[in-house]
Amino acid sequence: MSVKPTVKNPKNDSLVVSEMSLMGYEQVVSCQDAETGLKAIIAIHNTTLGPALGGTRMWNYESEEQALQDVLRLSRGMSFKAAISGLELGGGKAVIIGDSTTEKTEALMRKFGSFVDSLGGKYITAEDVGMNTKDMEYVRMETKYVTGIPESMGGSGDPSPVTAFGVYMGMKASARYKWGSDNLDGKIVLVQGVGHVGENLLKHLTDEGAKVIINDINETRLSELAEQYGAIIVMGDAIFDLDIDIYAPCALGATVNPDTIARLKCEIIAGSANNQLADEDRDGQLCADKGILYAPDFLINAGGLINVYSEIKGYDREHAINQTRAIYDTTLEIFKKAELDEITTHAAALAIAEQRIADRKNQ
Repeated sequence: MSVKPTVKNPKNDSLVVSEMSLMGYEQVVSCQDAETGLKAIIAIHNTTLGPALGGTRMWNYESEEQALQDVLRLSRGMSFKAAISGLELGGGKAVIIGDSTTEKTEALMRKFGSFVDSLGGKYITAEDVGMNTKDMEYVRMETKYVTGIPESMGGSGDPSPVTAFGVYMGMKASARYKWGSDNLDGKIVLVQGVGHVGENLLKHLTDEGAKVIINDINETRLSELAEQYGAIIVMGDAIFDLDIDIYAPCALGATVNPDTIARLKCEIIAGSANNQLADEDRDGQLCADKGILYAPDFLINAGGLINVYSEIKGYDREHAINQTRAIYDTTLEIFKKAELDEITTHAAALAIAEQRIADRKNQ
């Protein structure tokens, strides 16, 4: 049975959105509260496989339209991430409009939690960019539909280390497929974005002997990590002109586009950022035409989702790590399917995810 997309606001505020932009989405919720200054959007893409689980991102968007487009794209990606990882989850995401360093308060987070609770478990939240486990504690005060809470509260804590491990597994699988060996010793890897996930990935890479270049807008953090891990700092978009082996986008999306693809001198793209391809079909094909092996983002960055899903079931870190390790084999399967079907790696991953959802609908 199909679900007609709806724009719903439990508090009777309104958000004008394009009906066309909601095609394929079950529900979009506007969350606004004048007292706390909360302006947020929750997007539920698909719940065929289970409740929609996806983190909340706090970002200083230029407009509500920009925030809407981001949350729609992110929630769709969560559906496919859960599907391709074999999880009994649907896809959803939330964004809070604002500066996480200056505008975040306990009252704002708790009010957001009340909006999550009003959906009765159809959407389960977790942390994402601009959020941390303390924020999830505040959300938890208002709703049980939250994961990624601190380990002291019986949760799984920060999912970033597991996300990074999954990306590392996907990167090693990519190396094996491209070069015949998954050994990254001596390989030059550019990590763009050194937040929690980027730093954990940096540690895995340097432990294996890779030569790592790091890039971020936070110069202080770059200096600290360069000293700690012996990484090389390159600022700005000069990174796209470097001779490297692997490009790992670990910040915001759309950094793989016609301009950057034309400049990139790498053989593999494998990172943690969501929606790395500015246009899935066009840029996936451009990468293939240039001989760049693209590891689908929603596949290799699924470790965090696997981790918080394990929390819902009763957290078992060893089980979460083992399930995340399986990203290695799944990545190789995707590459082989793409080669056999003569399609892009992104299209191959998408086909498998969509088929699992379709199969469940037909049961």
